[in-house]
Amino acid sequence: MEIKIVKQILEWNEDVSEEVKAALSEHKVCLINVMGSPGAGKTSLITDIINRLRETYRIGVIEGDIAGAIDADKIDKMGIPVVQLQTDGACHIEAMSIRHMLSFFNLGEIDVLIVENIGNLVCPAEFNIGEDMRVAILSVPEGDDKVEKYPLMFATTDALVINKYDMMPYFEFDEERVRRNVSDLNAKAHVFPVSTKTGQGALEFCTWLSEKIAEKIKK
Repeated sequence: MEIKIVKQILEWNEDVSEEVKAALSEHKVCLINVMGSPGAGKTSLITDIINRLRETYRIGVIEGDIAGAIDADKIDKMGIPVVQLQTDGACHIEAMSIRHMLSFFNLGEIDVLIVENIGNLVCPAEFNIGEDMRVAILSVPEGDDKVEKYPLMFATTDALVINKYDMMPYFEFDEERVRRNVSDLNAKAHVFPVSTKTGQGALEFCTWLSEKIAEKIKK
């Protein structure tokens, strides 16, 4: 019975995900799903994206958290349209929540909508939310074994950001192991070593991201 219920939930979520895609496609808005563990640097990466791309694209943000609005407040202070989505304990965001959140934005005035998903390497990967791109973040302090432990997250991502790269000298982190494991799961995934603290690799990542956004909104 539990298996049947879970299957029904996933199928229902896929239907709503397609509705979200259709609504955003109509307005030529690119939806980016940013996923990673708590503390991996999701918010820092998003603020860096905003700073580097805000002159080119009109950006909005949906901040997902189990509780609180700390990250949403940071985005709001940047003058970016942001909506806080609290899941009240749920470990992921579903497409229905995104569909509800769209009404808080003027989609005619947004090119890019970034969703910061709940800090988790398991559940968020299972639920499509109508996104055009998935960006997974793995920070150096988390360790180089996460691709093997949580394969779905990395098998479905368009880009993997190895964040906090400036901390490589202080941790035994085998970057080649990560790249090899990601390639085995998902040969199309792009891997970007990035430090949002020093700026290392951020330009390369944001240039790639900008090109992907342009492909979407020009269709």
